[in-house]
Amino acid sequence: MKTLTILLTDGPYISEYAEIACKLADVAIERYQVNIFLYLDAVHIPKKGQNPSFFANAGELFSELAEKGAVIRACARCAAARGYLAEGEIIEGSNESNCRDYFPGIKITSLYELSEMLTKSDRVISLSR
Repeated sequence: MKTLTILLTDGPYISEYAEIACKLADVAIERYQVNIFLYLDAVHIPKKGQNPSFFANAGELFSELAEKGAVIRACARCAAARGYLAEGEIIEGSNESNCRDYFPGIKITSLYELSEMLTKSDRVISLSR
């Protein structure tokens, strides 16, 4: 199976990039392994408890993608700088940790995982300003 990686850098309600990424990933997941890497302010996207009035809830959209099998990871340094801390031990056999502020299935990891995702990807989409 081919792999598509999507890189996001904008926060969830600054632009429509989070929703665009979800729509692309939702269609692609039928034919591709989908990876999404959240960098810079995009680490705010999977935060639980957001209640936007005029936008789709980006965190819930990303949670649904994770349930469908998309690999969604947030940069550890970017997340920590914005108050999202990895909790507990690193998940065995990986460089990933859970975050209590994030929806299930979305993990915090090192920036090195982005490099691995890009190396293994057949296609890459970067949505940023």
